[in-house]
Parts: sequence; C-alpha cells; structure tokens
Amino acid sequence: MDRRTFFKKAGAAGAGVAAAGTLAAPAIAQSQPKVTWRCTSSFPKSLDTIFGAAQTMANYVKESTDGNFNIQVFASGEIVPGLQAMDAAAAGTVEMCHTACYYFWGKDPTWALATAVPFSLNDRQMNAWLYYGGGNDLLNEFFATHGLYGLPAGNTGVQMGGWYRKEINTLEDLKGLKMRIGGFAGKIIEKLGVVPQQIAGGDIYPALEKGTLDACEWVGPYDDEKLGFAKVAKYYYYPGWWEGGPTLHSLINLEKWNALPKPYQAALKSACEAANCDMMANYDYKNPGALKSLVGSGAVLRPFSQEILEAAFNAAMETYKEITASNAGFKKIYDSQTAFKKDAYLWAQVAEYTYDTFMMIQQRAGKL
Repeated sequence: MDRRTFFKKAGAAGAGVAAAGTLAAPAIAQSQPKVTWRCTSSFPKSLDTIFGAAQTMANYVKESTDGNFNIQVFASGEIVPGLQAMDAAAAGTVEMCHTACYYFWGKDPTWALATAVPFSLNDRQMNAWLYYGGGNDLLNEFFATHGLYGLPAGNTGVQMGGWYRKEINTLEDLKGLKMRIGGFAGKIIEKLGVVPQQIAGGDIYPALEKGTLDACEWVGPYDDEKLGFAKVAKYYYYPGWWEGGPTLHSLINLEKWNALPKPYQAALKSACEAANCDMMANYDYKNPGALKSLVGSGAVLRPFSQEILEAAFNAAMETYKEITASNAGFKKIYDSQTAFKKDAYLWAQVAEYTYDTFMMIQQRAGKL
C-alpha cells in the first residue's frame, strides 16, 4: 500500500468514526484544520531537481491531508535571497525553508555537519546515520538552539569536483585560484592556496564568463549542464571530495512545528523522507546522460591527482582537530559521524564495492 492510499483510507476510517458518534466529530475536525505554510527555497526554479524536492514534499503533504495542510514553495529571491532562507524560518518570516545547512557554517561550523563536510559520509551512509545512528536527534539538539526543527529532504550523492579554466595537475596549480565553492569546504581548500568564493547558483556563470572566477563547483552533470559552465571553463574534475553525500534539509520554525497537529507532523515527516529518496533517484537517473552530453560537447573530464586528494584530506583532518578542540557542539556531532564512518566503510568494501567494481569492469569491456 502506498502512502497516499494509506492516508486516504485513514481519512475514510476517521469519517466513519465521526458518523458513528457525534461526540467524535469535534475532535476529528480539530485534528484536520486548514493550515497554510510558506516554504522559501535556497534554489531557483531552473534547478528543477533541487528546487523540485521541496515541491515534491509539499505535494505529498497536500495529498495525504486531503488538501487541509498546504505548503506553498517559493524560489530563491521570491521572499528572501537563498542564503537567508534559514534566518527567515528562524525568525518566523516564513514557517519553513528548504536549504543546504552548510550555507550557514560562517555562523557556526556545526551547520556544515548537517549537509556535508570534506571526506565525510556518502549519501547512503548519511541516511543510515541520520535515521538510525542518532544523527537526526543530534542535529535537532543543535537546530533547537536556533529556534528550528529539521528534517532531511534530499541528497545529491557525491558531487563533481568542479569546472576549471586550466588543467589542475599539481598543488601548485591551485595557488591563487579564485573558486566558487559552497559551504565549509572553502575553509579546507583555502589551506591549499585556493581563494574561496561563496556565490549563489544564478551568479556563478556571469562571474566565470567575466573572469572574476577561475573555477567553480556546483553539483553534478545534470545541473552543471543546465548552468552552462562548460562554455567558459572546459576542464571538469572529479570527485567532489568536499561533498560525499550532501543532505538538504527542511528547516521548520520550532514554534510552528510544535503547534502543528500530530497527524500533520507525521505527514510532513513522511513527505520529507519521500523527497529525500526521490531527489537521489532523480539525480542517479539524469546524471549519466548529462555526463555523456557534456563530454560529447567538449568538456574535458579529469580526475584529481592523488597528491591533491591526499593534501586535501590532511588539511581537512587538521581543520577538524582545530575545531573540535574549541567547539563542543561540533565535536559531539563530528565524533558520532566519524565513529559510524569507520564501520560503514569496512562494510561497504566487503560487498558493495566488490560487486560494483566487477560490474564496472564488465561495462568497460562492453559486455553490458
């Protein structure tokens, strides 16, 4: 039975109870009030996969409550700029937002752990930690200090390493490079000599075109092709070591969340889980074709060298050591993720990695 069928049958059952006794009707009516919320996204409508996750969430909520709980989704800039989405939800300007928490790491680096930090969990591991490893509870302890309640609502999977005007072969090639890079990763890559820039998605292409930027990263082939980066920076590097499994969140004003009827809280939780699954599946379906299209039209695909990856890893570990020494909130969540990561990669290399590696060999041999 799918979620929509369940809620419709549950609603029908509730109607039957109300018909059977007049005393039940007021309680049922009170649990199904008309509620309209506004959700501001950190993303433009043109990025249909990321922006679309919020719309998917809103649609499930509306359908599962027979239209009584309606969430209106607004694109970045329609109410507030994308990088102010969290502040708007915390202040009650809107009831909720859909965003990447690492955009706000400058206020506290702990925000970054909710989305992704360099060399952290991949998307499946992140979901395992969030839903079963206590991650959601730990994050919501932190979110509550900002007047918010958070629900995971999307993941892009491991991202690409970005677009560059020139080849990046050695650490020396990174020195002085002006690069648009999101979130906490800028703090790490800065140690390699890069000059990080945090620029909203819609402003990246003009900056590359004008030479204000030497490089940029966004998400992966599907979104990157839409944004046209290959036209002005043809070298496309991988992997995006700073975003192994970046999670998007629905951040909800805590007072509004606590006032929401329990059935609506359940509907919103289920809808966010659905959006979380849907976004990853959407990217996994769309990225392969987009990558072939980009390479076919001139993009030059390159892996980061082992030298660069090792230096970046060491810089990240050094940074985490510095932060955990002075930020107890960051340390609590980081330690939990790290403990799970050790076992998660032990398991992943036993079955998943072996199977995938064998199948990739078959693909390269033209046997698929």
